[in-house]
Amino acid sequence: MIYISIPAQKYLKKLLKDEEKGTHIRVFVVNPGTPKAECGVSYYSQKEIQDNDLEIKYTDFNVYVNISDIEFLKKTKIDLEIEGTNSNLTLSAPFAKYKQSKKNLSLKDRIQHFLDIEINPVLSLHGGQVFLIDITKLGYVILKFSGSCNGCSMIDVTLKEGIEKKLLQVFPEIKGITDLTIHQHGHHSYY
Repeated sequence: MIYISIPAQKYLKKLLKDEEKGTHIRVFVVNPGTPKAECGVSYYSQKEIQDNDLEIKYTDFNVYVNISDIEFLKKTKIDLEIEGTNSNLTLSAPFAKYKQSKKNLSLKDRIQHFLDIEINPVLSLHGGQVFLIDITKLGYVILKFSGSCNGCSMIDVTLKEGIEKKLLQVFPEIKGITDLTIHQHGHHSYY
């Protein structure tokens, strides 16, 4: 699951030598499965270990990963990059932003994931964002806009011609979209 090169293992062993006895390594993902996913490596003390942690044993230390992060850490590689006198660990996690299997997610989760992956990156270019509030029993998706989308003069076009069309194509089980935002035009608005 997590490959750590021999030079990186030696480097981590050296770092751990200066830490309190019983300190291990933790590999984690923040915002897994989204465009904002970030991976990291940190120290992990014996008292921080939790029941939902998976232990991966290496020769000189153990690595701990939260079970919920496993899917996003597939084929992760930790290596050591040496430039002159500087040494840096590099971490490559190709599945950190990986789209989860649709079979395991509810309609609400799949729509939120779609908004996070396909819609919000575009809206964020203008300082805006959209959130899924709920899905009605009749199949209407209730959204709320924030940032520069709130009060934008083009919000109706963005909603109907952009977001709604895309959602209806991907999720035929929904009937339409409702905007819950109380739009107030101001300095924060895009147009």
